[in-house]
Parts: sequence; structure tokens; C-alpha cells
Amino acid sequence: MTSNAALRRRSRREWLVAALVLAGLAAFVLLVYVVVVLGGGVLIGHTTSPDVTLSVLATAVVALAFGPVQARLEALASRAVHGGQPSPYDVLARFSKNVGSHPTEELSTGMARVLADGTGAAWTQVWLVVGDRATLAATWPPDATREPTSGEPTPTDHTVPGRRSRQVRQGGELLGVLVVQEREHVPLTSVEERLFAGLASQAGLVLRGARLRAELQSRLVDLTARAGELSASRRRMVDAQDAERRRLERDIHDGAQQHLVALAVNLRLAETLAQRSPARADALLAAQEQAAVDAIETLAHLSRGIYPRLLAEQGLAPALQAAVDNSPVPVTLAAYQLARYPSTVEAAAYFSCLEALQNAAKHSGATTVRVELRGEPGSLVCVIEDDGSGFAGAALSNGRGLANMRDRVESVGGTLTVGASGAGGARILATLPAEDS
Repeated sequence: MTSNAALRRRSRREWLVAALVLAGLAAFVLLVYVVVVLGGGVLIGHTTSPDVTLSVLATAVVALAFGPVQARLEALASRAVHGGQPSPYDVLARFSKNVGSHPTEELSTGMARVLADGTGAAWTQVWLVVGDRATLAATWPPDATREPTSGEPTPTDHTVPGRRSRQVRQGGELLGVLVVQEREHVPLTSVEERLFAGLASQAGLVLRGARLRAELQSRLVDLTARAGELSASRRRMVDAQDAERRRLERDIHDGAQQHLVALAVNLRLAETLAQRSPARADALLAAQEQAAVDAIETLAHLSRGIYPRLLAEQGLAPALQAAVDNSPVPVTLAAYQLARYPSTVEAAAYFSCLEALQNAAKHSGATTVRVELRGEPGSLVCVIEDDGSGFAGAALSNGRGLANMRDRVESVGGTLTVGASGAGGARILATLPAEDS
């Protein structure tokens, strides 16, 4: 009942507005006739009958001024009937006058508000077409309650009762869509329909500016994201270079240095034997030629960032066997159920074993070393045991060799454990997660 009463009141007001406009137009036509035809006839002395020329002139004046006069009369009548409140045309005129004074980001909201004020709709929307996709730019009122839907209503949805929409075009290009939701049982009047159409026709520049701002904002977001990606990429490059430098340092320390340490130890031994057993010293010195060649080859490979050739071609056990053949401390190597593993895993195991052998030769005073390699389901296990003096606390906490081994093993997700062997020396256990490759 309430809505029907409101509709009747609204209809009566519109009829009253229409009557006032009609009366005003009739008075305007009469006034033009009196002024032009009768007044002009008096001036030219032709009062007996209407002059044809003056009648044609009056008709032309009425035809030219009829539209503007009608619009003005409708605005005045609407203002008078609605108790002095701004008419839809006043609202439209005010927006057209002040459109340049609004900040760009507020234009869409201002347009939605003008549309709501001028039409008395439940809510209005302004949609922008950006990249062939309609995007909701503004709603008025901002907290408008809408009927439950499965998602955001599309701007051209005519299936919802009371939903009106008009496209905004400029130069044939679709810039956006204006949407109006009528109040229940209160449809738009003819004046409000014309306001809706007039606002859509004037909204081209506004929506073009709003769309340009939306596109610039999107570009800014993209550029910011790309700048972040570039910064992260640079950080990754620096980190990769640092990691590669540290890996090369470890490879030189654990690989080439092992050969050089063995060479130095054997040369000192040859010097000692030179006085007591020249023949043995000569044989030992002759063997060092190949050891020097191996050291040079290892350094050449490492300088190019390549793993030892035997490790790449034949795997972990043959590469370690070749490396321990020239060890100054006798080494026993045992391998069980080994397969080929990812290169990073084989390199970590290879250089960790060489580091442990080097530590045994330089620091432990060991007479024998045993290396055991075991292939287990999902892992590669390396055990290095010697019969030397074991590890002191300082060596465990600060030793560079142990740090290198731990870094290598943990870099592939493995674990390193250091303890005492059954012979009283050191025991190093490295477990590396690995699948057969």
C-alpha cells in the first residue's frame, strides 16, 4: 500500500508538472504571436489582417525556441512541484558546470551520485570498459544494499526488474556503462529518462579520463611488480655468483689442495729418504710427476667450473679411488650398492670425502683411513673413519674443513655427523638424500 501511494503521489506530481509545462508552452506560443504578428503589424501599419511574412516569422521563432523553452519550463515546473528541491535538469546542469573542478579519481563517484540524485533511483553504478572488460568504477550510495546474486551484476543485465542501463560512447568507442536500479514500484519518469540519456551523452570525456587513470594505475602496478622482480632477480644473481664463488673455493680447497698436500708430503718424505735410501727416494720422486699432472688437471677443470672428469663419467667410487691412490695415508675404499646420483649429490659426497681425507693427513696423524660408500633407499651414505688423534673441540667448532663439509652436505638437504671411531680417531658420517638418476 505504501509503495502504491508513493506511486500515485509521484504520478500526480508528474501530471502537474506536465500541465504546468503545457500551460507555459501555450503562453509562450501566444506571446510570440502577439509580439511578432500583432505588434509587428502595428509597427508596419498592417492591422486589418495578419501579415503572412510576420506569421511565418512567428512560426520560425516558435520552432527554434520550442525545445529550449520546454526544457526550461520543465525545470521550473519540477522545482516548483517538488518544493524547491533541485530538478533533474538542475542536477545535470550543475554536474556539467562543475565537472572540470572534480579530481579525476572522484569523477566516477560524482557521476554516480548525480545519477542517483537526478533519478531518485535505489542505487546507481558507473562501469568502465578497460581492455574489453567492464570494471565497476563507482556505486552510489557507496553502501547500497543490493539483492542477493550469484556474483556482481553485469552492466547490461536487463533481466532484473527495474534495472536500466545506457552505454557511454565517444567517437564510436565504448567507454563505459551507466546502470540505474529503480525503486520498487517507482519507475523512472519521462523527465528522469531524459536526464539518464543526457548524462550518458555527456559522460564520454569523464569516463575517458577515468579509464585513462585506471589504465595508468594498472601500468603503475605492473611496473612496480616488474621493478620488484628485477630487484629480486638481481639479488638472486648476486647470491648465485657468491654461491658459485664459494663452491669454487671449496672445490679448490677440497679437490686440488688434496693433490697438492699429497705432493708436498711425498716430497718431504723423498727428502728424508734421500740420505738413507736414494733408490726409494728416486722412485718416490718419479711417482710425483703424475701427481703434479693430476693436480694441474684438477685445477684446469675447476677453473672452468667442471667437476672432475671421472666423477662426471664413471661416478663416485671410481673418482674417489683415483683420488686416494696418491694419498700419503693408506686409504681403504669400500662401496656397496652404489648407483648414479644427481651431479650435485655426487659432487657433495666426493668433495666431502676428499676434505675428510685431507684433514686426516694434515691434522690427525692417522696411519690408516677407511672410506665406506653405501647406496640406501632414497639416500647416499658416506662414512670416513681414521685411527688418528680424533677431533679437538676447537676443530669441531671452528675448523674450516668441517664447515666446508657441512655446507656441502646441507646444500643438498643432507646431514653431517662427527664423532669418534672405534680405533679412537675421527668418524664422519654424511647422509645425503638422493634418488637414482
